Amino acid sequence: MDAHAEPQLSLQTRLSHEGRAGTRVHGFVNPALHRGSTVLFEDMAQRRAHMRKRLDQALTYGIQGSQTHHALEDMIAMIEGGTRCQIFGSGLAACVVPLLGYVAAGDHVLMPDSVYGPVRTFCDTMLARMGVTTDYYRADTTAEALAPLFTPQTRVLYIESPGSHTFEMQDVPALAAAAHARGASVLMDNTWGFANFAPFTHGVDVSIQALTKYAGGHSDILLGSATVADEAHWVKIRDAALVLGQYASPDDCWLALRGLRTLSVRLDRQMESALEVARWFAARPEVAQVLHPALPGAPGHDIWARDFTGACSLFGVVFQPSVTTAATHRMVDALTLFGIGASWGGFESLALPTTGFVTRSGASPDFAGPMVRFHIGLEAPADLIADLEAAFPHLAG
Repeated sequence: MDAHAEPQLSLQTRLSHEGRAGTRVHGFVNPALHRGSTVLFEDMAQRRAHMRKRLDQALTYGIQGSQTHHALEDMIAMIEGGTRCQIFGSGLAACVVPLLGYVAAGDHVLMPDSVYGPVRTFCDTMLARMGVTTDYYRADTTAEALAPLFTPQTRVLYIESPGSHTFEMQDVPALAAAAHARGASVLMDNTWGFANFAPFTHGVDVSIQALTKYAGGHSDILLGSATVADEAHWVKIRDAALVLGQYASPDDCWLALRGLRTLSVRLDRQMESALEVARWFAARPEVAQVLHPALPGAPGHDIWARDFTGACSLFGVVFQPSVTTAATHRMVDALTLFGIGASWGGFESLALPTTGFVTRSGASPDFAGPMVRFHIGLEAPADLIADLEAAFPHLAG
C-alpha cells in the first residue's frame, strides 16, 4: 500500500469536511455565501477562456452559478458517487428539466405508475404537446414483463424506487440493464434512497434529488439536483438547464450546504425512529399493512436489503377495510405532534392521507383499506407513539 495514499474516509466524515477550506485555515468554519449576476474579468483573454468552459464550474454570469452553487454541486456529486451535478430551483425542476435533454418530438418515455404526481402532469401536458408519448408501467413490473413496452422510439426509462406514496420497490439493476440493452437512458428519482442507495453502481444514468428534503433538513428551502457519472449525460443535463435558464437561489444552496453537515446523524436517527413507529403500527389490529421497505415482511423488503445501506423516515400505513377514509381523516386531525402537509425529510413529523389523492392510470396495487403516509421527524418515538395512541380511537365508528 502506498504510504502517501489518501485515506478512504467515510461519508459521515466527508460530510463534515468537504466543500469548505479546511481545518488549518484562518477564518470562519463555513464557506461564505456568494450572490451575484455580473462577473467581471481582468481582460478579454480571461473572458474568452471562461466562456469556453460553459459546461464547467466557471464564473461567467450569475445564471451559471457562484462558488456557493459549485460547492453544493460537489457535495451532492460526492454523496451520490457521481462526477457532475446540476442544481435546480426545486425538486420538480430537477425531475422534468433533465427529461427535456433526452427527448424530442416522436420520442417515447416509460414512467412508473407510482411516479411523483407533478411529473405525471408534466408528461401528460407539456411533453404531450411536444409530441412525446408516455406510457405508465406498474411500478412492481419485472424487467422481463417491461421488455414489450419498449419501442424503437423509447429514449428514457424513468424509475422512482420506492414510490413516495405507495412505496413500491423496483429492481433497479435489472430494469436499467433492460433499458440499456434497448438504447434507452435511465433517470431515477433517488430522493428516498439519497445517501443509502448508490445509483451509478446499479446502472442509473441520472440520479435526481429533491434537496428540499433531507439535504436542507429544516423544511425552509426549495432545491433539486441531477447528478451524473458520465460526460455524455452531463452535456445533456447541463445544456438543458442552461438553455431553460434554470437557476437556484444561492441562499438556499448555502442553507443546503449547512444542512448536509448533519445529514448522516439525522438520517440514522430518523431511520431508527421511523422503524420503531412502523413496528408499532404493524402490531395494531386497525392496520392491515405497513409499507416501509426496511421493515421485514413489507413489500419489496428483499430488494431493499439487497441494494440499500439504510432507509429514510417516510412510509405508508394501510388500514383495515373496516376503517373508512373519513375515519383516517379524523384520526389525522386528532394528532398533535404530526403536521398535515406535503414534502418530508425535515425535522418535524407529518401525516398525510393519500387515498383519493394519488393518480394511477394502469393497474393499481391492491390495498385492503385507506392509506395514510407518515414522515417521522426528530421527536422522541415514544412521544409520537403516545400521540398516535391518543388519536387512534377516532378510527372507530
